[in-house]
Amino acid sequence: MNRVSAKDLFEKRGDEPIVMVAAYDAPSAEILDDVADIILVGDSVGNTRLGYDDTLPVTLDESLSHTAAVARGSERAMVVGDMPFASFGVSTERSAENAARYLKEAGAQAVKLETPVEGGVSVETVRRMTELGVPVMGHVGLTPQQVHRKGYKVQGRDEEEADAILERARELEEAGVFSVVLESVPESLGARVTDALGVPTIGIGAGREVDGQVLVLDDLVGLSDGTPTFVKEYADVRGVMTDAVKEYAKEVREGEFPSDEHIFGDSRDSKDDDTDGGDDR
Repeated sequence: MNRVSAKDLFEKRGDEPIVMVAAYDAPSAEILDDVADIILVGDSVGNTRLGYDDTLPVTLDESLSHTAAVARGSERAMVVGDMPFASFGVSTERSAENAARYLKEAGAQAVKLETPVEGGVSVETVRRMTELGVPVMGHVGLTPQQVHRKGYKVQGRDEEEADAILERARELEEAGVFSVVLESVPESLGARVTDALGVPTIGIGAGREVDGQVLVLDDLVGLSDGTPTFVKEYADVRGVMTDAVKEYAKEVREGEFPSDEHIFGDSRDSKDDDTDGGDDR
């Protein structure tokens, strides 16, 4: 089975919306593989799964580990590793070396870099990565790794800032990115950037006039404790899990679990010798 490629995404542009979902483990990747075009292993794993207040504490090794898990759980979707804070931008060569690890060690097909208008990573770093053979996805608008400088707010609402975001996106395309994520910008700016670029745009809180959409899996299935206003929850997984664990605890305390069907008999010839896995599950 062939992986979704940058060429496949380009061919979808303007024709079929691109579906990208952020996820962090093999079981989630298995669920998403036949549905999503791209699985992004976001640095949002920090505040979504690892208990951090934001994305900044996520280490390169943590990111690589989660990316490798997703790669093992998928066969068709493009796997994109989201490079964490300070794993790029410090120096061009070190940035390129770290980016290459996502392909060599974690089995990803590309990396994503937060590429704010000011600070962060230089266009030269992006160009060096692409020259090395690492496909790069850019990211403009709201960039969570700049939270202490920019905060969490919609970007590009005034004309000067909107023009700067558009120019940054153009610079990234010239440097060789195969797509650009637009986060938390007005729909009109999402449309402007999409019209100006020859590579696909993928929006998160960027309106409808983009080439694709991305949401975090935990948010869209209702596992997160609170979600941004641009997220639609398609399920209440947190509620289902809470109810299931409460019922389990109740049955344990009342002696209802395990019942006869969940225990092993004494006979060595019994068919219940097969534990359906052979481990502690």
